[in-house]
Amino acid sequence: MKIVVIGGCGHIGSYLVPMLIKAGHEVTVVSRGKSKSYLQDYAWKKAKMVVLDREKDADFAEKIAAMNADIVVDLISFHFEDTRKMVEALKPTSLSHYLFCSSIWAHGRVRTLEADPNDLQKEPLDDYGRNKFQSELYLKNEWRTAGFPATVIMPGQISGPGWLIINPWGNLNTKMFEVIGRGEKIYLPNLGMETLHHVHASDVAQMFFRAIMCRNQSLGESFHAVAENSMTLYGYARLMYEFFNQKPDIDFLSWEKWAEYEGHPDEVSHSYYHLARSGKYSIENAKRLVGYHPQFTVQETVIQSIQSYLDRGIIKI
Repeated sequence: MKIVVIGGCGHIGSYLVPMLIKAGHEVTVVSRGKSKSYLQDYAWKKAKMVVLDREKDADFAEKIAAMNADIVVDLISFHFEDTRKMVEALKPTSLSHYLFCSSIWAHGRVRTLEADPNDLQKEPLDDYGRNKFQSELYLKNEWRTAGFPATVIMPGQISGPGWLIINPWGNLNTKMFEVIGRGEKIYLPNLGMETLHHVHASDVAQMFFRAIMCRNQSLGESFHAVAENSMTLYGYARLMYEFFNQKPDIDFLSWEKWAEYEGHPDEVSHSYYHLARSGKYSIENAKRLVGYHPQFTVQETVIQSIQSYLDRGIIKI
């Protein structure tokens, strides 16, 4: 099939594009041309590369529609209006499947121990989450009323070698790993029981791949693309002390005192939006309907990522 992957040189596309090509599909990768894939793979030689910028090209959606693809994988639609324009442009074509990359940020504070991906009462906490959720509601309505062939996929905290990942404080501060690596004390907010749901980018790509392969079962559905389990901040911090062969030295501060200890307002805000959601995100419908089975645990994903930090000199112990 002819497949267009929008944002195909990013975290997910770096793994998804080779999967699709090796399965025999003709893949066109749309990107701004400013970065290369995180993953080197011979399959990339067979990908057709097209440079387009969603923010600068007023007729971006029309140009995608003109490619007359069987499948469009949209990994970088961050605003509802962009999603709406894409759907309207694709409707007259022979498209058989549109896969929209949402986020667990479409959820607000999780109300049960295991959030349902198809919950339509989500309460997002910020504009990013609200736009993703609005797009989800719109796509499901288009599927129900007009037969537009949409699937929504919501990754967790995408992680893996090659980029920065969310740390046990819920932000991107890399220095705290050096503190742990030296065996020094760290402080976690509250009681360290908030959760993060890291997922290897390869497993997110697998979720998209499985949804494409099981089109009929995935149409009209929302799926979480996450690992089997989430991890508490405390469990994450302990894992890092063990990784660096250090004795855990962890204490706790109230949110207000911890924010002063962390010291960077932007990072504290980043932490808040990650930790306020917490929860565990169910993959039961993904297992049942499309055969999704994550290859990496949360712990394996985090360890790979931090080893990559060391290999790339991002942290030094």
